[in-house]
Amino acid sequence: MEDKEKKVVIIGAGPAGLSCAYYLLKYTDIKPIILEESEYIGGISRTHNHNGNRMDLGGHRFFTKCEEVMNLWTEILPVKDAENDDNVLMKRHRISRIYFLKKFFDYPISFKAETFLNLGFVNVFKSGIDYIYSALYKRKENSLEDFYINRFGRTLYRMFFEDYTKKVWGIHPKDIAPDWGKQRVKGLSLIGVLKNALLKPFIKKDKVETSLIEEFLYPKFGPGQLYEKMAERIFQMGGGKIYLNNKVIKINFDENKITSVITLDENGNENLFEADTVFSSMPIKDLINSFNQPVNDEVKEIAKNLPYRDFMTLGLLVNKLQVKDKLNSKLIPDCWIYIQEREVKLGRLQIFNNWSPYLVKDNENTVWLGLEYFCSEGDSLWNMDDKDFIELASEELSKIGIIDKNDILDSVVIRVKKAYPAYFGSYKNFDKVKNYLNTIDNLYCIGRNGQHRYNNMDHSILTGIEAVKAFLSNGNKEKVWSVNTENEYHEEK
Repeated sequence: MEDKEKKVVIIGAGPAGLSCAYYLLKYTDIKPIILEESEYIGGISRTHNHNGNRMDLGGHRFFTKCEEVMNLWTEILPVKDAENDDNVLMKRHRISRIYFLKKFFDYPISFKAETFLNLGFVNVFKSGIDYIYSALYKRKENSLEDFYINRFGRTLYRMFFEDYTKKVWGIHPKDIAPDWGKQRVKGLSLIGVLKNALLKPFIKKDKVETSLIEEFLYPKFGPGQLYEKMAERIFQMGGGKIYLNNKVIKINFDENKITSVITLDENGNENLFEADTVFSSMPIKDLINSFNQPVNDEVKEIAKNLPYRDFMTLGLLVNKLQVKDKLNSKLIPDCWIYIQEREVKLGRLQIFNNWSPYLVKDNENTVWLGLEYFCSEGDSLWNMDDKDFIELASEELSKIGIIDKNDILDSVVIRVKKAYPAYFGSYKNFDKVKNYLNTIDNLYCIGRNGQHRYNNMDHSILTGIEAVKAFLSNGNKEKVWSVNTENEYHEEK
């Protein structure tokens, strides 16, 4: 069969799905069809526009040491001066800190005098003793708690990781598999932080641990701008189609081979798309539930119970901030702040002015904030009325001294489902699901939810690229699944 006759369906118009389509159009005559459940391009990496103020849902740094991913980004948006061109990637300076005890701490923890003063002598002494102990007597890493204690010691773990992790995942770190730390934190440790601080003047940028990177690229109008431009390229390259508001509800098989995909559109109509090959970035529990062929009961049960974490973001426009910082008398310089205060539910605070001044309609006179709350679909926070949620979040931000409620000018609530695949519960048996999915020859699982893996944005893109390569060469899918499983972050190589 010629390439141009092959019917390829891609489920999901996020970074993985769009990159997959882009590569197919670039290197073959295939005209892929992309099916997207929502009305948006970009998935969780989209940009939401509210009254001229743009929100980055989650905060997306464009940083990678994977040359292929970087080339793809810069093909879509070049790195140029944003003053004279809208379609550009800008170089941005990263500052992200921890807010704890109503004080700022560097993230990762630094060895500055300010850190020791903020912690106090007793905590500094205990941290040092605990770290030495953890360095000499390593725990077997059965949980995320073990992972953190091995790298930072028990005292720093309890101050800076334990409660925040419970906020993010809703359960204690001792009940979470260490995989999350291995993928998201990797080589970072207290000794790594010390080494970076001492040797920083002599270390090349491409050798610095990922969590310590101080510079990144960023689209002028937020991450969604790049993926919207990629979608435009897909149209321009001759035949790629994107169907928004089309939720996949059934996948048809013939002898363990996918033959078609059925969607439900916004008007309640069912649409059938024939498929010789499917690239899927939809959540695995929904993917397997849509199969019209029998699935092993154990596999079905594991997939059905795979856990996820959802989140809510409150966009809050204010006249000014109450919190002051010696680094900047007008506006604290952070892109995002980890909120460690135990008396509030707020998990992370974004300051969109610092991601890009072009995200904010009146950057000179207003501050545009993103308050992130981690929750589970259907819980009391998720089901809270928008008005009540705005009141709760505004009260919390005022309580910890960041704003005065009287300075609020505008607000908007955004809910994001299945934002974070979680590493507890039935996840411990995930390999059985993965092995089953790999028996379906014409199915490639890509992206964060498509592989139930907490990928960075560049990881997700790379799964789409690797899946196309495997498809074109009839190669092994293992390379697709192996993205972001190394002990060292692939960006460091």
